[in-house]
Amino acid sequence: MRTLSSTLLAVQKQPSSVPYVRVTAANKVAGVVRYDWSRLYTGVEDDYYHGLTIPADGSLIRVRVTPPADNRKLYRQRVADPGPASDFSQWTYTGQYNAAAVATASLGAEVSIFWTDMLNRKIQRLKSVDCGATWGSPELIDYSPSTSINGLAAAYKPNGDLVIFFADQSTLYVKKLISGEWQTKAAWDKSTGDLSGVAAVYSDDWHLLVTGKDSSGNFKLWSLIYGDGDDVPAGSWSELKELASAPSDGDFAYAQPFLAKPDVHRCFYVEKFSGNEAYSRLFWSHLVLNSAFRDNLWREPVPFDLSTEYGLAIAHHGDYCWLSSPSSVWRADMSLKTLELTADIISLRQEAGETSGELKVELRNDDGKYAQPGEGSLSILTPGCQLEFSPGYRTSVGNEVSAGQAYCIEAHEHVSSGGKSCLVLHGLDGWHALRRWRAAHQFRWNKSSDELSVKDIIAFVLGRIGVRLTALSQSSTAAGFYPDFTINAGDGGETIIRKLLSFVPDVIFLEGQNAYLVNPLPSDGSVYSYGVSHSIIEGNYKKGVWEVNHLLIEGYDRGDGKPIITERFAWDEINRVCGRLRQLDDRNLGTVAEARQRGDAYLRRAEMASAGGYLLVPVNCGQQLYDVIDITDSRAGLSGAKRRVLGFSLRYNPQHAEYHQHLYLGAV
Repeated sequence: MRTLSSTLLAVQKQPSSVPYVRVTAANKVAGVVRYDWSRLYTGVEDDYYHGLTIPADGSLIRVRVTPPADNRKLYRQRVADPGPASDFSQWTYTGQYNAAAVATASLGAEVSIFWTDMLNRKIQRLKSVDCGATWGSPELIDYSPSTSINGLAAAYKPNGDLVIFFADQSTLYVKKLISGEWQTKAAWDKSTGDLSGVAAVYSDDWHLLVTGKDSSGNFKLWSLIYGDGDDVPAGSWSELKELASAPSDGDFAYAQPFLAKPDVHRCFYVEKFSGNEAYSRLFWSHLVLNSAFRDNLWREPVPFDLSTEYGLAIAHHGDYCWLSSPSSVWRADMSLKTLELTADIISLRQEAGETSGELKVELRNDDGKYAQPGEGSLSILTPGCQLEFSPGYRTSVGNEVSAGQAYCIEAHEHVSSGGKSCLVLHGLDGWHALRRWRAAHQFRWNKSSDELSVKDIIAFVLGRIGVRLTALSQSSTAAGFYPDFTINAGDGGETIIRKLLSFVPDVIFLEGQNAYLVNPLPSDGSVYSYGVSHSIIEGNYKKGVWEVNHLLIEGYDRGDGKPIITERFAWDEINRVCGRLRQLDDRNLGTVAEARQRGDAYLRRAEMASAGGYLLVPVNCGQQLYDVIDITDSRAGLSGAKRRVLGFSLRYNPQHAEYHQHLYLGAV
């Protein structure tokens, strides 16, 4: 149950209270601000290596390299006050050529441009200390081992230290500038095939994206951390973690990643297809809200309307985020925008089940206020934006609510009849997004070693729709079972999650951009009481038999490959209705203990589903799925009887003085 203030908790138990319901629209998707990109420049420059940074004064510093036919010349550009009316076509030739790769970074007024020389292996730097207005002479930093440099990235640390990363064939190198002194370059400790790109930002450690092949020739997009003492020890490397993968015998490859952290980490990269109707398509993604870079929880990558082999550089300053290639510039407002809808609510209906959630809000439109959603002051009120719902009451300290529930607007409709005009908003929760998600690539874990537990794989899948998993309670199986698990291209999100949950006794429920893992135990205590201080308007209490009471589970011993067979019984139920057998066969079950745990999980679900019924009560603003409640209803012979909430619906209709909840019950 969500935590409520003492005043809100007291008021919702009173026999007569004044309801207050807050509904707000926001330009967010799964809690993260949605960037609406506007293209400010379309030029004729050739698509090739390039970079972008924005120093302290907000000027736009762009760099580019011309193709080999023009001797790989290095150009720079500074736009002092970038905006829709700016001229992004003027470039300054640096006098440098044969550039194989380029990167740029800035901190305060200092700006650095790095490039590698195609012929003599030089790694060089141009530096400005006045936000790119003037530049010093080229500085030799180091030499690369070869001329096969397929990626270069640079990132400053807030104290002024600077690091560059460059990919030389199959090796990623790091070179640090510490207290003004360049250190000896060092190679990473990974074994891969040839690399095709690298991007980096500093956020307590150096966070990287790397593209290339693994040691088996499969094409990969990885995340990686080079430690500075936060999540990874200073000077050490984390494991490579996959964002995208393509087999070596396929026609797909990944290249040219760019990375920034304007609010959450956001990335762009290129997916190349060399088969029939070949393309080089740009994709973008971002980390799930409130997740750590080390967790590798990225939203499913989304295509961007640009064909390019060399990607889009990303940078931010003030209220804007910018994208750039040699021939293009985009800008998006990063600010959060909200629209308060509370005062215009005519009615509201919320439905929350174990695998679905919906919100329907009816807004008065008598004066035409909502006649043009998506335009003018209603610009954010469009399908796809976030609808935030907070039930509450008027208390002694003002209007109080319980926040945290959010939905994605799936549709809106105007209703006009009988002198009445209203706008109806239809919102859906994360279960619907999960139902629509399909895996774009194959993923496999735990084939030969323990990589991700059941809980970790669930978190990964939920992350693809922008939802973060938090464990309120968890079984030892959820955190300790590492099944050989494959997600194939085209597999659906809900089907995957159901399969994973079938391995464990745990359940999940979704609220906004958060999912919560719960291990429902028969011993769980009650978190709220109905029937004494919080009245019951109507009650219905059902108790039935278990759908399954006998399980035959078969696995395979990991050592000798022989079958493991065990059984689990619910003897009281068998004695009551005779046997109801179900057989389970799973090669992931490698021990008798694991097979027994699987059987116990199935029996727990059958037990929870054996009870039913509902309560009709005044709204409890903090009620959540899978809460254990106790019920006192003398008319039904109940005194402190425990039940588990398996669903609820809420109705708010101020014109008819309706503000109540149906709670749908199960066994504890």
